[in-house]
Amino acid sequence: MAQTIDPLVRDLVAYCAREPRPLSDILENWRTSCPRLTIWEDAIELGLLERHFGENGTEVRATAAGRAILQ
Repeated sequence: MAQTIDPLVRDLVAYCAREPRPLSDILENWRTSCPRLTIWEDAIELGLLERHFGENGTEVRATAAGRAILQ
């Protein structure tokens, strides 16, 4: 059975699939104070996003699995 992906998680993956985003941008713009909205955590746990540590700081990118859910 195919897994259902929350629409907000899908939106975050799409945002990162267009181009790598700074981790600080993700944490600032996609944070929530609601414990039921764990968008960032869910995307990481599902393997849809990954962090890359480079000379310009940490970037967040969509994984192959993340790009696949956007198809």
